[in-house]
Amino acid sequence: MNINLAVQLYSVRDEANRDFVGTLEKVAKIGYKGVEFAGYGGLTASQMKKHLDRLGLRVAGSHVGIDDLLNNLDDVIKYNIEIGNKYIVCPYASFKSKQDIIDLAQKLNRIGKKCKENGLQLCYHNHNHEFNVYDGETGLDIIYKETDPDLVKAEFDVYWIKYAGVDPVSYIHKHKDVCELIHLKDMAKEDKFYTEIGNGIIDFGPIIKESLNNGAKWFVVEQDECRRPPLESIKISYDNIKKMHDLK
Repeated sequence: MNINLAVQLYSVRDEANRDFVGTLEKVAKIGYKGVEFAGYGGLTASQMKKHLDRLGLRVAGSHVGIDDLLNNLDDVIKYNIEIGNKYIVCPYASFKSKQDIIDLAQKLNRIGKKCKENGLQLCYHNHNHEFNVYDGETGLDIIYKETDPDLVKAEFDVYWIKYAGVDPVSYIHKHKDVCELIHLKDMAKEDKFYTEIGNGIIDFGPIIKESLNNGAKWFVVEQDECRRPPLESIKISYDNIKKMHDLK
């Protein structure tokens, strides 16, 4: 199976804070062909595009906080169009009630509509708290029930789905109409902590197969915390995935 593989730069955020362009260079040297942003290191869109082109890196997405999506969406759209990114991802949202979730869904619909009008796609990235149950439905189910599937797609984080006690393959299949981006993150057997792809307990073969069958465009390596130097960790993940799958 051929897959588009990227890395979420949040995984190497300390390195990027010290030297953003140098970190991009190291990511490209590892072999990654895509990056997903969680901030832009103070670079203008023009500067970013030049570095991406120089390094042969494509953009798999940009994580943009809900406040910026609500208050600075025009600037977000303009920047991401210039760097060649299609996917704007809401990385996190908090809520305390079912009504909070419905309100969030309505906001996501409005943001997604503006993105779509400009040729971009909004996605929502889950953690585990979206699997809390409200009136018999999980929060994430409510989000996808209350949003237009053309306006709001998913970035399924398989670690957090697993952490919530849900089977990632079944859940991706359940919401196959919004399957667009996939966060790959492994789980250590001994304590459920984050670990490198292939070093934990998650079986990625069926997850990747199901995701591809449902139209997933990018697979993004993310490791929130690393017990090794982060650049070493994302290289281990890259090498292990490369052994399992052909990379575009």
